Amino acid sequence: MTDKLFNFFNDNPTLITHCPVCNLRFNPLEAKVLEEGENTHLVYIKCRHCQASILALISASQLGISSVGLITDLSGDDIMKFKEMSPITFDDVIESHQFLRREKALIEYLD
Repeated sequence: MTDKLFNFFNDNPTLITHCPVCNLRFNPLEAKVLEEGENTHLVYIKCRHCQASILALISASQLGISSVGLITDLSGDDIMKFKEMSPITFDDVIESHQFLRREKALIEYLD
């Protein structure tokens, strides 16, 4: 798995090979594969220079290899934990809003 990922980084200049924050080149051996599919890798990389964390999806198809990355403040463990959780629904958001309104009203009443 690591050899395949190492080749992805070295053989494909379009992949996320540099930190988007400080532009330091990533060491492919420091990349942590969080999940691997038949043609995809979910990869977590933390820049050793500026400590920025990047989550990248690297995929291979008949058209070539591509990657999509995003800067995150999550750790690799956090990503896997939240990935397994169910999505937040509209009802969850409304319930949270109503809870915060009740709490605010209670705090204002007690002050």
